[in-house]
Amino acid sequence: MDTNALHSLLVSISRVLQCEQRRMAVAAGLPAVQWAILHYLRMANRYSNTPQALTEYLGLTKGTVSQSIKRLEQRGWVKRVADARDGRVQRLALSRDGAKQLDDSVEAEWHAAAAQLPAAQRNAAEAALRQLLTGWQQSRQGISFGVCRSCAHFQAGSREHRCGLTGEPLSEDDSTRICREHACGAPP
Repeated sequence: MDTNALHSLLVSISRVLQCEQRRMAVAAGLPAVQWAILHYLRMANRYSNTPQALTEYLGLTKGTVSQSIKRLEQRGWVKRVADARDGRVQRLALSRDGAKQLDDSVEAEWHAAAAQLPAAQRNAAEAALRQLLTGWQQSRQGISFGVCRSCAHFQAGSREHRCGLTGEPLSEDDSTRICREHACGAPP
């Protein structure tokens, strides 16, 4: 079974997205790691907005992430907040000025390009990539940081959703954010 073409396509898509992210970081006058932190914090849910989760997501050292967070705090773009339940846990949040640094043009271009595919092809590609990601992460025992709504623990409700792992209620906004506790395998 030849999987080289699929691998090459995924590498190409990843490279193009990474180049766009670096371009946006430069346009914002930021090192790529700082731009990635801002972008991550905009996407992260309340289970994933800690320095440790950020370090795991970026795959960088604690020192690099810590120094980058400090620089973003000095600019007033990121703030630390003690967790309401456990004051030892520090939560990270974007400030209003931090959110203004992010550019959504790449996401808009991606959505426009994906919308050109017929719905059946889009759905088939999404299902195949989800299955590929699930298999890869299971074999590598990796953390997925997937969107809550696509998690095996997600429980949809008519008025509110719930996390089956923690038992906590999830708002509609929570359900569209990425989560460190995400378990691959469930369709959205």
